Amino acid sequence: PSSLPEYFVVPSSLADQDLKLYSYSFIGRRMPSWSWNHPNGSALVRMANIKDVLQQRRIDQRICNAITRSHPLRSDVYKSDLDKCLPSIQEIQAAYVKLKQLCVNEPFEETEEKWLSSLENTRWLEYIR
Repeated sequence: PSSLPEYFVVPSSLADQDLKLYSYSFIGRRMPSWSWNHPNGSALVRMANIKDVLQQRRIDQRICNAITRSHPLRSDVYKSDLDKCLPSIQEIQAAYVKLKQLCVNEPFEETEEKWLSSLENTRWLEYIR
């Protein structure tokens, strides 16, 4: 897809042929993408869900092992499913629309308490935090 980067950081222990084969398993063929790294060797790798639940564990383990072998301290991979703890794009968009309506349509002069309560109810500040 055109939204994917032109280049990828790939652990050296992961063969190109495996990478190509695994790409078909990810939703939208969105392979794990190295997004950020820290001087201590920590990295943030973004990865789409794997389509086939039966293959998920094997592919996931293979990729995580390759990442661990590439870490300078051989640290294990810590995984976090952000879908469970972050708002969806639709929720963020809805919060933005509510915020925009509040700022355009709701006069601040009425009562600060009501306006601040309305601001809180948009959930915009919660999402951007």
